[in-house]
Amino acid sequence: AMSRWLERGTHRIVPWECDLSSQTGASQAGLLLGSNHDMPAFRWYEKESGRTMVSNHGKDAAELERRHSDGGGLLAVEGASRGNMFSGDAPRCSATMSVIRDRRRSSAREYFAYFADPYGFTRTIALYLWDVVQELRAARRQRRRGEEHVDRGGLYPLMRGAITVVMRDLNVATLMGDIVEGVPVAYATFVGYDEVAHHSGIAQPDAFAVLRQHDAQLARLERAVEQAPRPYHLVVLSDHGQSQGRPFRQRYGVELGGLVRGSLRRGEVFAPAASDEGLSTVGGALTEARDEDNAGARMLARATRSNLVDGEVVLGPNREAVEQEKGEASEHEAVVLASGGLGLVYLTERPHRMTMGEIDRLHPRLISTLTSHAGIGFVMIRADQNLRDDAVSGEDPLRHFGENAADHLRRTDGFPHCPDLLVNCMYDPETNEVAPFEDFMGSHGGVGGWQGHPFALVPTSWSEVGAPIVGVRAMHDALRGWLAETGLELRPHATNGRP
Repeated sequence: AMSRWLERGTHRIVPWECDLSSQTGASQAGLLLGSNHDMPAFRWYEKESGRTMVSNHGKDAAELERRHSDGGGLLAVEGASRGNMFSGDAPRCSATMSVIRDRRRSSAREYFAYFADPYGFTRTIALYLWDVVQELRAARRQRRRGEEHVDRGGLYPLMRGAITVVMRDLNVATLMGDIVEGVPVAYATFVGYDEVAHHSGIAQPDAFAVLRQHDAQLARLERAVEQAPRPYHLVVLSDHGQSQGRPFRQRYGVELGGLVRGSLRRGEVFAPAASDEGLSTVGGALTEARDEDNAGARMLARATRSNLVDGEVVLGPNREAVEQEKGEASEHEAVVLASGGLGLVYLTERPHRMTMGEIDRLHPRLISTLTSHAGIGFVMIRADQNLRDDAVSGEDPLRHFGENAADHLRRTDGFPHCPDLLVNCMYDPETNEVAPFEDFMGSHGGVGGWQGHPFALVPTSWSEVGAPIVGVRAMHDALRGWLAETGLELRPHATNGRP
């Protein structure tokens, strides 16, 4: 479908560059709400409260939307949010993490209607089972060929099918309903490729198979648009890219938390395992569905009561990770959090962001251990004026990370919750590979390679952009401009000096 649009000239590709951190939490906040200020990664620590914030935890997502929304989001005027992390101020939402407990705006009624249809239910279950089989085959093929890989066993094949098939079909069904109803603007997230590429690799056959399935859904939406009561434009937008590379732990035999632990005075480190973004999306949909007032919801509530963590449904391997992420971090000497190839190190002995001098006095081996490690590309620490004046002493540590790397770091450096040490994994420009701190073969979160370079596929009738789009606020403004060209009246952002 996408190839046909390009060949016929109905659409064109617009490249753009996302912010640091290159991940869904920061990108969707910027795209949908117009601000991702003070979101240094997918998960971070706030010293003043002792709280670990995780973008895809329901309560944290709600708090982040409260911090960033001014009522002028991309979907504020009668729009719909489907399967997203943030609502974009949409009045109607489903499977949207920031509003899953807001019964005024969030509803799962469409899900029950979809599964009440024998054809839809049978089709989705059949495709789900086939996807599980395909995952088992792909994992076995990867192992037999001796290819680099991460663990794809346990419950993962079952969870993958829920993400790549069930959530996809529910998203498409709700979008079809929006089209028939004439909803003026809708934004939906399809996380299937992202999930599979994390585990398989960004160019593996089974990852591309998921892309082909997504493409087929675009063709279905295209046919629905032709019968819609109003004109629609279909846009395909990636909120970040992905970079290939074997995990840091596999390459060097140690995790970032272990490297930091061995460099501290006492070695007390809080380094929770990261929860799976795709599984959290499924858990959010189940949390929303179990709150409906019908027999199906009550049955679901009974079936998932053992999966509740802080009032939210948490599935399979995510349960332990979510409980760890919500654990008591302030009792430790350091908090180490990973977001793909980006690592955040917070030292809890001081309530403020520490300088290089303070860190050296308290932990003399920490900085040198990190900066000398082959798996680490660079470390940002509050010190002299180098980032502000672009002065370089010796070899430029950012030379392979893109022409805008210093600007991205300057912005992050100004965040109130920027870590004491911001660590970016290595990037090899010859192989175009990274070494992420999470156990992924395809990753994003930091800088280096394709992870920071997403794209938009937009109608050719929309105006050309005047300059390269760098940063999600720039893409948010471009989207607002394009939507205005279609005649959609957008709600303005508040003029209160919001970052």
